[in-house]
Amino acid sequence: MATSARPTRVRHIVLWLTVAAYMITYMDRVVISTAAPSIQEEFGFSTVTMGWIFFAFQISYALFQIPGGWMGDRFGPRRALTAVVVWWSAFTALTATAWSAGSMVVMRFLFGMGEAGAFPIATRSLSRWMLPSERGWAQGVTHAGARLGAAVTPVLVAYLIIEFGWRMPFIAFALLGLAWAALWFVFYRDHPREHASVNEAELERIEAALGTRTAGRRSVPWRQLLGNGQIWLLSAMYFCYGYSIVTFLAWFPKYLSDARDFDLAQMGLYASVPLAAGVLGDLAGGWFSDGLLKRSGNLKLARRLVAFAGFLIAGVMVPFAATAADPLVSVAFFALAVFGLELTVGVSWAVTLDVGGEFAGSVSAVMNTFGNIAGALTSVATGYLVVHSGWTSAFFVVSAFCVMGALLFLRLDASRPLYIETLKPAEA
Repeated sequence: MATSARPTRVRHIVLWLTVAAYMITYMDRVVISTAAPSIQEEFGFSTVTMGWIFFAFQISYALFQIPGGWMGDRFGPRRALTAVVVWWSAFTALTATAWSAGSMVVMRFLFGMGEAGAFPIATRSLSRWMLPSERGWAQGVTHAGARLGAAVTPVLVAYLIIEFGWRMPFIAFALLGLAWAALWFVFYRDHPREHASVNEAELERIEAALGTRTAGRRSVPWRQLLGNGQIWLLSAMYFCYGYSIVTFLAWFPKYLSDARDFDLAQMGLYASVPLAAGVLGDLAGGWFSDGLLKRSGNLKLARRLVAFAGFLIAGVMVPFAATAADPLVSVAFFALAVFGLELTVGVSWAVTLDVGGEFAGSVSAVMNTFGNIAGALTSVATGYLVVHSGWTSAFFVVSAFCVMGALLFLRLDASRPLYIETLKPAEA
């Protein structure tokens, strides 16, 4: 007999723990951006040297995306996510012990290895908990959490640097990560049936929507996936996004310090403004796309229209921001640009579900790898562009990538799966 008890909401606690993990990933990676001027002052690093330090994280993060996802599949999200958070938290703290450019490059590379597993494993951790009707909202709120973490970090880091020096933020944020890892390991379970707090009513809802599979694994059909041109369009589009957003994550505080003459406190405050606008973009993009889908029933249109508009807003606003005479007007235009850029994120990840189906994790890992290769490129290229051509040129390159992203998204068709299984005829 079906239970009449009210379903528990353990899956929602799992979701909010995952949101917290997304926040911590971005908090830990943005610390060094805000601390960069102080680090340069102490060690005498040039802008190009800082670019290579940023590059060490980004290239490591890109290279270990797919291994990180494999780790989640092989060992389960509970153990795998705990392990990678402990790993990257350790190297967050160890960054404070760096004594040279070379040692900092090594610390940031090892830090990136750990963070690379975060999003693939976290996505895997939700796959057996969230109902299909809740997944769009779940993706929006997790990515909004990431941007919120990035938005609040510059203010917190600036305060800690003023009070205690640039090393303290790395130690403080490392401790936060370790605390989260302990909470995750104690609370999370790989399957709802293993969780003591899930009642029969909630379990019934989850299993009615997702089935009862717990152990079956299938090989990823890499030949079919990689042989489909859509995955390369998707990856090229996300390359454009990755180049653009990492410019803000890695270089924007430095820009405010060098080009706009903001002091440390002002830099911490105003570096947060575009990222806060990005939080709104993350939430709005998925909401608009889902709403358009419900009204039109046209999946291709619902994904294309929102992402195209977002990239176009960013492409137009960045040049206005870079050439504005008033520093506060510039920040306002940059906020509009990041809002537009982030309108595309939830939609991009939704497309990996639309076209990837059962293999959406692998599809998203490929897409995210290309996005982070672009992030590694901008980490270095922006440093050289600033030295040889100035900040305005560097931001005009960002604008060009945004326009390319808009054009590429016009060719993506979210209604066409990358892989359709051919069923074998039943045996007599």
